[in-house]
Amino acid sequence: MSTENEWPLWEVFVRTKAGLDHKHCGSLHAADPKMALQMARDVYTRRQEGSSVWVVRSDQIVASDPSDKDMLFDPAEDKVYRHPTFYKLPDSVDHM
Repeated sequence: MSTENEWPLWEVFVRTKAGLDHKHCGSLHAADPKMALQMARDVYTRRQEGSSVWVVRSDQIVASDPSDKDMLFDPAEDKVYRHPTFYKLPDSVDHM
């Protein structure tokens, strides 16, 4: 089968009931967003472990180039103020 006859590829992200963020859990092919969402629910949340599902067309994702790692991420290492490790959180604050 040629790629022009295939449905678009979608990336699937699921937020578990106990989680605060969506995690990438896989990919699937679907004709449209509604079908992608239904298929993602059927494939990736069969045991009712999810509370939210996102689907994103793979060709719409913009990612950094691994060769740009030093330029993008290393300059932050010398800025300790960006890492609030010296703050004491109150006991009433959780999930941080």
